[in-house]
Amino acid sequence: MQLTRKAQTAATPQNPLTRAMSALAAKTVDRRAFLKGSGMTVGAAAFASQLPLNMIGEAQAQAAKGKVEVKRSVCTHCSVGCSIDAVVQDGVWIRQEPVFDSPLNLGAHCAKGASVREHGMTEHSHRLKYPMKLVDGKYKRISWEQAINEIGGKLLDIKKAHGADATMWIGSSKHNNEQSYLFRKFVSMFGTNNMDHQARICHSTTVAGVANTWGYGAMTNSYNDLQNTKCMFFIGSNAAEAHPVSMLHALVAKERGAKMIVADPRFTRTAAKADQYLRFRSGTDVALLFGMLHHIFKNGWEDQKYINDRVYGMDKVREDVMKKWTPDKVTEVTGVSEADVYKAAETMALNKPSTIIWCMGQTQHSIGNAFVRASCILQLALGNIGMAGGGANIYRGHDNVQGATDIGPNPDSLPGYYGIAAGAWKHWCRVWGVDYEWMKAQFQNQTMMEKSGMTVSRWIDGVLEKNELLDQDSNLRAIIYWGHAPNSQTRGLEMKEAMEKVDMMVIVDPYPTAAAAMPDRKDGVYLLPACTQFETSGSVTASNRSIQWREKIIDPLFESKTDHAIMYAFAKRFGFEKEFAKNYKLVKDKGGWDEPVMEDVTREFNKGTWTIGYTGQSPERLKAHMRLMQHFDPRTLRATESVVDKETGYDIKGDYFGLPWPCYGTPEVKHPGSPVLYRTDLSMMDGGGCFRANFGISREGVDLLAADGSHPKDSDITTGHPEFDHVLMKKLGWWSELTPDEQKEAEGKNWKTDLSGGIQRVCMVNHNTHFWGNAKARAVVWNFPDGIPQHREPLYSPRPDLVAKYPTHDDRKAFWRMPTLFKTVQQKAVADKVHEKYPIVLTSGRLVEYEGGGDETRSNPWLAELQQENFVEINTKDAENRGIKYWDNVWVSTPSGAKIKVRALVTERVGPGTSFIPFHFAGWWQGKDLLDKYPDGSAPIVRGEAVNTATTYGYDSVTMMQETKTTLCNIERA
Repeated sequence: MQLTRKAQTAATPQNPLTRAMSALAAKTVDRRAFLKGSGMTVGAAAFASQLPLNMIGEAQAQAAKGKVEVKRSVCTHCSVGCSIDAVVQDGVWIRQEPVFDSPLNLGAHCAKGASVREHGMTEHSHRLKYPMKLVDGKYKRISWEQAINEIGGKLLDIKKAHGADATMWIGSSKHNNEQSYLFRKFVSMFGTNNMDHQARICHSTTVAGVANTWGYGAMTNSYNDLQNTKCMFFIGSNAAEAHPVSMLHALVAKERGAKMIVADPRFTRTAAKADQYLRFRSGTDVALLFGMLHHIFKNGWEDQKYINDRVYGMDKVREDVMKKWTPDKVTEVTGVSEADVYKAAETMALNKPSTIIWCMGQTQHSIGNAFVRASCILQLALGNIGMAGGGANIYRGHDNVQGATDIGPNPDSLPGYYGIAAGAWKHWCRVWGVDYEWMKAQFQNQTMMEKSGMTVSRWIDGVLEKNELLDQDSNLRAIIYWGHAPNSQTRGLEMKEAMEKVDMMVIVDPYPTAAAAMPDRKDGVYLLPACTQFETSGSVTASNRSIQWREKIIDPLFESKTDHAIMYAFAKRFGFEKEFAKNYKLVKDKGGWDEPVMEDVTREFNKGTWTIGYTGQSPERLKAHMRLMQHFDPRTLRATESVVDKETGYDIKGDYFGLPWPCYGTPEVKHPGSPVLYRTDLSMMDGGGCFRANFGISREGVDLLAADGSHPKDSDITTGHPEFDHVLMKKLGWWSELTPDEQKEAEGKNWKTDLSGGIQRVCMVNHNTHFWGNAKARAVVWNFPDGIPQHREPLYSPRPDLVAKYPTHDDRKAFWRMPTLFKTVQQKAVADKVHEKYPIVLTSGRLVEYEGGGDETRSNPWLAELQQENFVEINTKDAENRGIKYWDNVWVSTPSGAKIKVRALVTERVGPGTSFIPFHFAGWWQGKDLLDKYPDGSAPIVRGEAVNTATTYGYDSVTMMQETKTTLCNIERA
C-alpha cells in the first residue's frame, strides 16, 4: 500500500473536518437529547452518522438494508476501557460509534480507539488469514487439522524426550479474562510453569512493590477519581499519549483547581499541561521521591496520625531519608535543583488529597521495585492511600493486562495470586473438579510443580544459557508466542539467536508479528490465525479494576479461530480435554469446532478467586452494567438510583461501574465493588476496607496490626486483627451465622479457600469486618533486597563517579531458574569506559498513534498515515555536535553491539545527553527491511527498526522486569 505524505499546508475552508465542526458549533444540543433524536431506532449512539462528514463509517449514507444490530464492546488498546458501539448490518461491521454514556470515556476516543473497525475488518486486511508453516524459508498455507496434529505431536515429543519444562508458553495481555484464565489452566495441565505474559515487562515491579506494601498490586483509585484530587503528580507517565482519554479526567481536575506536577526526563505532551515540570535524569526516581520526602519530614508535613495508625516502619524510612537524601545529594544524582524539589513536595503536601500517577517510565528498570516502593512510601507519609482523590494511580498498558495479571498465566502463581504451593494447587484442583494427584502427575515432579517458571523477559537465556547453570533439566526447545509481540522485549540480537536455535516456534496471533520475520530459519515456524477480541465475547478489566463485558460483534474472519477454541483443540491433541473443559458447556463455531462457553468460564473463576474478589462479578451483573452504563456517576462511578435491567431483572442501585475488584462474596451478596481500595471511611458493603494482614502479626516486637480505632466504618471489630479462618470464626461466635452447607464447606478453611463464600458473607454483611484482617502498610519490607528503597545506578550508567557511590546488586545464581548478572555487567561497563563510547542516555516509550509492539496499529491504514517512520529524539546541542539535521537518517548504536537506522527528530523535548525512541516499531533489522520475510500480504504497512533490537542487558532484582528506560547509546549520521 502506498501512503500519502502528510501535507505541510494549513487546512483550507473545504477541509471536511472543519466543515463538520462548524456545523456542530452552530447548534446547542443536550447530549442525551441529541442521541435520542439521532434516528437510530436500534438505539446506537449514532454520533458519527450525524456529522456532515461521516468520520468513521460507510463512504455513502444509505438506507439500512437487512438486519441492523448494535453490539457494545471495549477498545482493545490501552487500559482506560473505552466503550464502543459497533453497528452491524447482515453480519458485517459497517460503522462504530463512541459511547457517550460510558462513565470511563464519556464518548471520547483517541486515534487508536476511533479506528478499531479498520483493524483487519476489511478486504485489505494484513491479518493472518489461515494457518501457515515455514517450508524452505517461505510460508506455506496448511490446514488447521495439519497444524494441530503437527504442532501438538512435536510438543508431545519434546515433553517426552526433554520434559514439559523444555517448552515456554507466552500468553497475552490482549486475551480477555476468560481466555487468560484458561491459558494458565491449559499450560498447567500440559505440565509446566514456564509461562508468562506482557505484564512481566511492563508492570511486574508495580505488582510486587505495591502488593508488598499494602496488600494487592493494583491501581488503588481510578481515572475518574482524579476529578476528586487537589494535586496530581505524574512520574514515569506520559498519559496524554499513552492513555489519552485518561487526560480527560485529569483536565477536569485542573479545571476544578487541582495542581499538576510532571517529572520526566522528556518534556512530554503531559508535561505541557503541568503547573510544574521536573526534568530529572532517567533512573533516579528514588533520589527524587526521597528528596521530596526529606522536605516533607523537615517541615512536618507528614500525616503523623495516619502513620501511627496505619503504617509500619516509617520511622526507619525517615532516618534513612534525612541522612542520605539531603538536597545537595538529590541534585547531584537527579540534576533537579533544591528549589524545584521543595516546591514539588510543598505542592503535594499542602494540596491534599494528592495522587501519584506512574506507568512504565517508573517500572522498567533494574531497580524498578525500589522506584515503586518509594512512590508508595511518599503517599503513605502524606496519608493519601485509602482516600478519594488520593491513591497510587498506576496506569496499565494493554486493554486487559490487569485482568491477565490477576487471573492469567503468571509463572509464579495460579489465578488470583494464590501462588504455586501445594495448598494453592489443591484449591484450584477443587475448583476445576480434577484430582490433585492427576494434576501432580502432569508435571515432572512436585518440586517443579511448585517452582516458579521462566519469565518472558528471560526465555532467551532459557535457550542460550549453559545447561548446568539452569535450575531445570533441559534448555528450552520450543517457544509458543500466543498473542505477544517479541519486539517489546530487550536484547534483540540474542533473541534472534535464540529463535534460530529452538526446535520449533509457534505464533498464535491475529497478525504474524515480528516473530515471523526476525529469525533466519528454513523451517520449524508455524503461524496460527487467532481472531480479534471483537470476534468473540468475554470480560476485560480496565486499569481501575472495573470489569466490562464485550459482546461478540462479528464471526471470526477468514480462517481465524478464537483463542479458547484453539486451546481446546490442543487439549484434545494432548489428551486432557475432559479435565480442561469439565465445567463448561461446549458450542460449535461456524467451522464446527468446539469452544467453551465464555460465561461458564467466568462462573468458574468466580467460584475460585476469593483472594482478590473476582467472585461477585457474574456475567449477568456485568452485562447489566454495560446496558445501563448511563446511570453510573462519572465522578464516583456509583449508581445511586434504582434501575432494573430488563433482560436479567437485576437492579444496579448501589453498584460501582464494572464492579471493580475486589467485589467480594458471591454475586447474590451483591457487593458493589471497590473503586477506592483500603478506604476506612466507608463500610464494607459500600466498598470500604483496610490494609491487608498478610505479613504476620508482629515484626521484631513491633505490632503490624492497625491501631485501635482504625477500621472500616461501622466494623464490629474496632482494633487491628489477623485474617479470618474457621478457627477465628468459632472463637468470635460467628460460626453459627453460617448456613449448614456453608459450615460444611468452611470447615478447615480460611477466607481464601472457602468455596461457599460463607466466611466472607458473615464478616462483611453481618459485621462490617474485613475477613483479610486489618493491618498496617509496610514502609519497610523484609523480603526484598532493599527493605528501604535505595538508589542504585543503572547497569549502564553515564556517571561512573556515582556508580562508585551507588553500586547495583550482587549477581544472583538461581533466580527464576537461571543466573542473573548485576555487578558483573556494571563493573565491566565502567572498566571498558562504555560511557565515553556511548555518551547518550537512551530511553523509550509510547506514541499516541500506535500501541504495544505495533503490528496491529501499524497495519491500520488510518494510523499508518500518521507516523510513517521510526525516529530518535535528540537534543539540538547533541545533534549540532554530530552534524545531524532534522529528519536525517542516523545510526543508533548501543553496548549490545546492535546498530539501528532511524530518523533524527532534533528537539528540545529531551535534554542534552538524553535520547528517546518509540517502541512500537518492527520489520526492519539493523538497516534492512524484512518485507520479503513476512507471509505474502501480511507485513505491516509501516515497518521500522525496533528499539529493543539495541537495548541492553538488565533486570529487576525481584521480578525480572527488563531495563528499557535507562541505557546508553551513540548517535551518528548514516
